[in-house]
Amino acid sequence: MAINLWSLAWIWLALQHTPSAAAGGRREQTWPVPYRRFDHRPKPDPFCQPMYPFCPTGSPDGEIPQMKDQDIIEVYRLQTPVWEFKYGDLLGHFHIMHDAIGFRNMLTGKNYTMEWYELFQLGNCTFPHLRPGIEAPFWCNQGAACFYDGIDDLHWKENGSLVKVSEITGDIFNKLAQWVKEDNRTGIYYETWTVQTDPSPNATVWFKSYDCSAFVLRTYQTLFELGAVFKSPIQTNYTRIFLYSGEPTYLGNDTTIFGLQCNKTLGKEITSFYFPFRPPQSVKELILSLLEIVNKVVLEKTFYLYFNFEYWYLPIKKPYVKITYEEIPLPSKSTGA
Repeated sequence: MAINLWSLAWIWLALQHTPSAAAGGRREQTWPVPYRRFDHRPKPDPFCQPMYPFCPTGSPDGEIPQMKDQDIIEVYRLQTPVWEFKYGDLLGHFHIMHDAIGFRNMLTGKNYTMEWYELFQLGNCTFPHLRPGIEAPFWCNQGAACFYDGIDDLHWKENGSLVKVSEITGDIFNKLAQWVKEDNRTGIYYETWTVQTDPSPNATVWFKSYDCSAFVLRTYQTLFELGAVFKSPIQTNYTRIFLYSGEPTYLGNDTTIFGLQCNKTLGKEITSFYFPFRPPQSVKELILSLLEIVNKVVLEKTFYLYFNFEYWYLPIKKPYVKITYEEIPLPSKSTGA
């Protein structure tokens, strides 16, 4: 299923964020651009305030309980419409889905849920804030894993899915927990967009998304590498948001674009691009913002992407933007995973 630009703009409004001298040039580049890892997770800036608290019932320090090596743990695929708690199944009709993983210890009967999502909601990870008196756009784009007791069966089943996909030992679970801790420590920010040349299977991918479904897919792959066997056939579809672009141009980072020795023109172009994506204050402002967005992305074929704390210029091309609900099979020996 594909969703056009106007639908994307509507979804942006539903998930709107709340306040809480390098010019372009070529450089040797590997595609897709590797996601940057860090040696620790920094504390969020106090400016970034969530509309809804992150992982309210999970462990404050992100700890995952230790299992006995001989325990048998059922693994569940969990999926539900994004922001179901606020909009019900509305976004599910557009296949805008959130993914997570459930675990059930068959010996103790205890259930657990693990998911990876934005600390400050989706809009803040997709678009920045433009603060008065500060030239550089400000991003609240951290994402992290959340692990908590229980599986809310109704939440996942009512408009989504709760399907058993594997059984693992407590030993495998404990090894997975160590991987999650390291992955969470080094992968600190959320990336909404997958950017590639066109919708074809052989398209060149410029940037990959780093979101809830990417975390679930990494977790499944890690479980497979640790010895887990996944049930088949099970239909496993994931929501992906695509931008289509010619070869991107590297522009620079906050220091080179907005610092003392900066390119004033480029900085103004970037802030001007992001201005229409601010949360609207009135119906009139909303309409004007949508027209500006269409003008910049569709007519001017321009998008400025923030990735790895650096800015890139994307020469956008048809079909511009799509939201798809694609099947990505579970890892297996037959798929070569």
